[in-house]
Amino acid sequence: MTTPPAEEFAQVSAAPTRAGARSAPARLDLDVDQLFADGAAGAGAGGAAGAGGPALDEKLRQAYFWMVNHAIISPHYDVEFHAADRPRTRFRLGDSKAEVDLPTDQSYSSFVLLPLLTFAVRGRCLLVGGPGRGKTASAVLMGVLAGYPVREVRRAMQHGHPQLTVQDMFGTPLPRDLVAAESLADIDVAWRSWLGRRVKIVDEYNRIPTRTQSALLTVLADGYVEVFDQVYETGAAAWYLTANDDAGGGTFQVVDALRDRIDVVVKALSFNSRFLGDLVTRAERRLRPEENVPPAVVFDADEHDRMHREVVAVPVPQHVRRRLEYFASQLELAERGAVQLEYRTKDTVRLAGEDPHRVLAQDTGRDLRSDIGAQTLNGLSVRALQSLVLYAKAMAYFRGQSEVGLDDLRAVLPFVLHDKLQPDLASPTFDDPAREAMRIDRVSWLRDLFDSACVLYDAEGLDTEDAVGAVLDELHAGLDGLPEAEVRRRLAHIEGVLAGWQDATKLHGSLYEDALALKYAHQRYSAYLAWLRWSGA
Repeated sequence: MTTPPAEEFAQVSAAPTRAGARSAPARLDLDVDQLFADGAAGAGAGGAAGAGGPALDEKLRQAYFWMVNHAIISPHYDVEFHAADRPRTRFRLGDSKAEVDLPTDQSYSSFVLLPLLTFAVRGRCLLVGGPGRGKTASAVLMGVLAGYPVREVRRAMQHGHPQLTVQDMFGTPLPRDLVAAESLADIDVAWRSWLGRRVKIVDEYNRIPTRTQSALLTVLADGYVEVFDQVYETGAAAWYLTANDDAGGGTFQVVDALRDRIDVVVKALSFNSRFLGDLVTRAERRLRPEENVPPAVVFDADEHDRMHREVVAVPVPQHVRRRLEYFASQLELAERGAVQLEYRTKDTVRLAGEDPHRVLAQDTGRDLRSDIGAQTLNGLSVRALQSLVLYAKAMAYFRGQSEVGLDDLRAVLPFVLHDKLQPDLASPTFDDPAREAMRIDRVSWLRDLFDSACVLYDAEGLDTEDAVGAVLDELHAGLDGLPEAEVRRRLAHIEGVLAGWQDATKLHGSLYEDALALKYAHQRYSAYLAWLRWSGA
């Protein structure tokens, strides 16, 4: 007897999805305050299994493989990982020498993986691509994974259109209250049911009027909505927004602040016609993936909360954190953008209404073709760094790693920073014919930018020699009981480091931020020295 088609479609493999994955119990008492915790503070990835079920990281992987094998036809492995003990195999095709790089470790489709990681961390994901590429279907699947019936998920989805008002989207005041109320506080609002869901979907968000976008921004950023002085707390949720392009266009230009609240941008890759047979089979069997999600990969509210805590608990070791710090430090400097050191940033230039490229072009002391900072028009915000760390933790958790690896960070970085870092397309580095395609391919450009920063980091030997890191480590150890002589020694050491840089080096982004860090440490010690004198200690 053969297995009925629908049951076959809904099967989940009982075998482990990833050999060697570590599903040790994680610390569950951590919250977002531990987001940047290093290797000394966290615990391994993967929570303890529920009553007879798999650990949550294994369940998340089961959900991924069910989706990629049965639901979303995406035979793309663009999130590549390579085993350290196996040689890489590459082939180059065509006149452009297009590289076919065969991964040697388990690799993934970004279009399936990133929405799933967003579900795990309860983030905000923008799915972009042309009509009919599966953006909405992917978002609906996320709602079903959260345990909602597919019909309710579809009804709760918000569809952007030019006439969508704040009340249409969030709630309507009751008519009897509008007539009888003596104040706004007397008006009850009939809130839309979708606001309380753990998965929220906004289809074609760039067709929403600007005023309604502003209200949506409040929900995304702060987790509440206000109508007629009535406030509704929406709670933590995974958000999925869709758009047919990633340039901010549409019926209405997307508000910059709303775009900034999006954590990750994922593109729907093209359909591979070799897999047309799968579409034919679905049509013949009348199978819809969202109506056949296996119960084994559905997360209830408790599992969803617990998974989020386990992701946050995954530690970021120092050697990974330092490379991220070094990368971010390269991006903000605009040496000719101000007189005072603290204001020599691209943000200063932008706020003044100047063209960042024009100001950066005046930095004649550095090679603008190789300088990483010369390729961007802006630096990274705190929000962007927080999103990057959180998704790197989620990537490590998904792979069953005990801590975040450099490859985990590298894998998610292009998708998190896709709309966060703006390339300076007039930069000389893009004049290189080999880099011409990076004007269009934002993912490859961002990954190359990070790889270049890591090469520079290793060339400077910062894992073994980090004078500024040593100064900050001493400072962070505390000042209580520190004698005056030691304070003076440390002040002299800071001044000596700055003196050594005075004539010997160019002002690159990392040196700029290190100088500011030393100035900070010097001020802390100076203030403490003044206190010692005042107190007579």
